Amino acid sequence: MTKTNITVVGLGYVGLANAVLLARHQSVTAFDINPERVAMLAAGQSPVQDDDISHYLATEPLSLHATTCSQQAFSEADYIVVATPTDYDPLTNFFDTSSVEAVVEQALAINPEAVFIIKSTVPVGFTVGLRQRLGHEHIVFSPEFLREGKALHDNLYPSRIVVGGHGHHARQFAALLQQGALAEQVPTLLVNSNEAEAIKLFANTYLAMRVAYFNELDTFAESHGLDARQIIEGVGHDPRIGMHYNNPSFGYGGYCLPKDTKQLLANYENVPNNLIQAIVDTNRTRKDYIAGRVLAHRPGVVGIYRLVMKQGSDNFRHSAMLGVLRRLKQQGVSVVIYEPTLEQTEFQGCLLVNSLEAFKQQADVILTNRRHADLQDVANKVYTRDIFGQD
Repeated sequence: MTKTNITVVGLGYVGLANAVLLARHQSVTAFDINPERVAMLAAGQSPVQDDDISHYLATEPLSLHATTCSQQAFSEADYIVVATPTDYDPLTNFFDTSSVEAVVEQALAINPEAVFIIKSTVPVGFTVGLRQRLGHEHIVFSPEFLREGKALHDNLYPSRIVVGGHGHHARQFAALLQQGALAEQVPTLLVNSNEAEAIKLFANTYLAMRVAYFNELDTFAESHGLDARQIIEGVGHDPRIGMHYNNPSFGYGGYCLPKDTKQLLANYENVPNNLIQAIVDTNRTRKDYIAGRVLAHRPGVVGIYRLVMKQGSDNFRHSAMLGVLRRLKQQGVSVVIYEPTLEQTEFQGCLLVNSLEAFKQQADVILTNRRHADLQDVANKVYTRDIFGQD
């Protein structure tokens, strides 16, 4: 395969994982408007917490350059991979795709021959609409299936590669992803762009449904004094269900699942549904339940151990813990937080404590979404629904 010039826009988990993957064999320019992220990458450091990304940046021979200059990023690119945020906007009931549109428009003005690969999650129908509006046919959607903290691993060993297109450029980009992967015989699907967009939303909504299912099983078990582990293991040994992705939590969280379920529900406007609406609603119900269980202890001070959405991640956007925290604050509960990734002394009106020992002493009840060795000496204070010690 001849050398290809690729620009990746956005240095979050999706963009950075794709940049490193593709830079194993191709020439990649990583573009971001955040100079701190670009400086870190230029120095061989990962701006996100991901052990594999850090390892590859430090030890592997990558053809990877980072810049904040749009002219430098776009002018020579054959492919421009767009991985900018598309947050869910509750006012419009849809993703805010303005960053994606702005990148494509800016890059087209510099390089009208470029092929665009959208990795940001978008509503069903977005790519077709953007092609029509800009009069540029070479815009392809390719969904991403990765876990924060394991983003590069999930690209090196992908469960599948999906590209929303059937032409030469779609096939070529699929081949570039296959070339970068370490896994052999990766299932590769070339589908229509609308179908590719739907695959992403339905996949994440199914994962959210599975989290919600085992959380509601756990709610039932705890409410009736039953052993949730015994029930889950008895259910999970059915091979059609399986013993995976079944550990109860405070709710599904993170950047993807909450917003993607809401976006899929918005796409269901005028389409009959019950299940999709329930998947969105059940996450709110679970957080209400968790907060209620904590309040039943009548604690003087509630301790929040870590705000991050999961182990191995430095991100707490839309984490389930934030939802529980908000409910406790609404009830006037005093809350103290231990979150070592934050340097300030306050978060959302709550005291942030950098000393773990001081945190454990101040809290009457300690909430943790996942068990941790740090809390073994105060196990009598800990409230968690973590059964299996895994995400």
